[in-house]
Amino acid sequence: MIAASGASGAIYLQRLLDRLDARAHEIHLILSVHAREVIREEIDELRLPDGVLLHPDHGMQVPFVSGSARFDAMVIVPCSMGTVGRIASGTSETTILRAADVFLKERRRLILVPRETPWNLVHARNILEVTQAGAVVLPASPSFYNRPTTVEEAVDTVVFRILDHLGLPSPEAFRWRDEPQ
Repeated sequence: MIAASGASGAIYLQRLLDRLDARAHEIHLILSVHAREVIREEIDELRLPDGVLLHPDHGMQVPFVSGSARFDAMVIVPCSMGTVGRIASGTSETTILRAADVFLKERRRLILVPRETPWNLVHARNILEVTQAGAVVLPASPSFYNRPTTVEEAVDTVVFRILDHLGLPSPEAFRWRDEPQ
C-alpha cells in the first residue's frame, strides 16, 4: 500500500513505483488532492505501472482501512508534516489517514518519508509520537557516498532504503563495505 500526500518530492514516489513489480506484489495507491497538485507541478504526470490499483482519498470502501484485511506494509512518500501530525494525533478523516491508523494499531509496517526541512518543534514532537507508535520515519535524505551523477541516482538512494525496509530486493543499491587492503 503506497500513499502520497502534498509534500514536495513526487520524484521519490515515481522512482519507487518504477522499482516495484506489480505482477509480484499487490500494490494499492492513494494520492491526496494536494499530492495530485504537487505531481502536476513537479513531474507533470505520474506513470503508473500496469497492475497498480489507484484509489480515491475520500472513501472507506477499500480493504486496507480494516484491520481484518491482511496487508504487509504502507509507505507514505512523500509525507507532508501535516500528514505526520494528523497520524500522530490519530485522526482518520481521509483514506490515507485511516489506513495509517490501521497499520499502527495492527502493528504493521508503516513507513513515512518526509522531505520537509527545517523542522519546527511541533514537527519533531510529531515525529517522536509516530515513531513511538511504531512507524518508521525515513526522511528523504539522499546519500552521496555512491557519487550519484544524476538527480535520479540521488533519489534512488532513498528509494533503495525504502525497499530495504519493505524487505524487497534492490540489487542496484550501493552497499557500504570495507575496502580490501
